[in-house]
Amino acid sequence: MVSTMSNNKRRPASKKHRQQGFALLETLIAIVVLMIGLLAVLATFAMAISNTTSVQNDSIARQKAAEAVESIYTARQTGQITFDKIQNQGAGNGIFKVGFTPMMDAGPDGLDNTADDVAATPVRLPGASGVITNTSADVLIDLGNFTRQVQIADVPGNPNVRQITVSVRYPVPQGWFRTYQVQALIASFR
Repeated sequence: MVSTMSNNKRRPASKKHRQQGFALLETLIAIVVLMIGLLAVLATFAMAISNTTSVQNDSIARQKAAEAVESIYTARQTGQITFDKIQNQGAGNGIFKVGFTPMMDAGPDGLDNTADDVAATPVRLPGASGVITNTSADVLIDLGNFTRQVQIADVPGNPNVRQITVSVRYPVPQGWFRTYQVQALIASFR
């Protein structure tokens, strides 16, 4: 009798065959991690969109604050007002209103936040074309929500120099106010 030997290698019955690939639990964990990442990206986009809408108001606030400082410098340099009048009302001969006041355009004296200010005209921005056309295609921004404050303070130890701080404030959708400030010094010497 001839005996044959086979060379089959079998795994012992006590060891289980290990399955390859992902299990259902691993797949669910991967989906949860992916969803958290996507939600973070969506939140970032939402924040970027809300910031984009406030950029126009930031630009307007910056421009209106700079205009107020420039008008004071111009009035001083041209001799339209004296150094003694560059103060807040109630301080000597001061002509500038105290506290935040509604945004208005400069009156006949050309100075912002003084007694002769007139109603503010809306700011005209370009429409879809990107060009100001002075037609209904332009976007008009009403300044009714904007307020401005001009604070003038003496510089300690130097009676010939005053600090001007112009603040422009407007509300944001989150329920608080955003404020833009410009500070400058002005001297009694021309």
